[in-house]
Amino acid sequence: MRIGSTIIDGVHRYGVVDDGRLRLFDAGTDVYRAIRNGETSSEAVTFDPSGAVPVPVPLTTIRDFITFEQHTAGSLRAVAGTAEVPDAWYEAPAFYFSNPHAAIGSGTDVPLPPGCEAFDFELEVAAVIGRSGYNLSVDEAAECIAGFTILNDWSARDLQTREMRVGLGPVKAKDTATTLGPALVTPDELADRRTDDGGYDLAMSVRINGTLIGEDTLANMAWTFAELIAYASRGTWVHPGDVLGSGTCANGCLAELWGWRGAQDPPPLTAGDVVEMSVDGIGTVRNAVVAGPPLHPVPAARRGRRHRAG
Repeated sequence: MRIGSTIIDGVHRYGVVDDGRLRLFDAGTDVYRAIRNGETSSEAVTFDPSGAVPVPVPLTTIRDFITFEQHTAGSLRAVAGTAEVPDAWYEAPAFYFSNPHAAIGSGTDVPLPPGCEAFDFELEVAAVIGRSGYNLSVDEAAECIAGFTILNDWSARDLQTREMRVGLGPVKAKDTATTLGPALVTPDELADRRTDDGGYDLAMSVRINGTLIGEDTLANMAWTFAELIAYASRGTWVHPGDVLGSGTCANGCLAELWGWRGAQDPPPLTAGDVVEMSVDGIGTVRNAVVAGPPLHPVPAARRGRRHRAG
């Protein structure tokens, strides 16, 4: 089953993608329950994933992991000057929370973040939670996956370099946009791509203005999605609509290539660039970069304010 969405009379509608048509769920339907139950309806509209489409399913949170070892090494070389992956990376899957309000679909323009001069993309696959779970085992976590979609974690690298020196991880560097789409593909659709360790062997590629930039396979994840979900749910809940990104694949972003090459080659994205990402079994997302809004200055910290109250 492939799930997509559209806007009809100002209302976000979801349904099953079927041979160029979107067979709509009834308005107000719980999309994740409909996926579990295999529901659909006779009402259908044209669905063209090569055009502008909304995100395929309702979202609640976005966790973005870093699970590809080659990408981790190259990105560290770009940011920290060393390609040595720390032991802590191997001990447990690291992630940060991104901004669900910035989620967009394929075909939506992406504005340059204010003040950014090193804009980048990140080619990922995301799993979306379809049923709630608490403190899940790996086997239990696998049963919570509603499906998979492409994720582009747009990144302002110059902003990221500065703010990560504070020690809290990327924040505004990841705040402008996250592309998800073009559809949500349920696990049964990808059963023939399963690997022996529970992952998926899906070819991944990214192009800028039609030029191939990088390729990899999802099978190179160091943890499976079920393992990521189990870790994310430790001592807490995951709920329908939670998104968990795989992290960027090898050769899936400019920053990694900059790390290996020692220069910004290819150059950062600028207004007019079109980024296209494809993943076998899921589809293709495409977004154009456009000029961004103005930068409104915020003053630096007021220093020396360490007096105790009273």
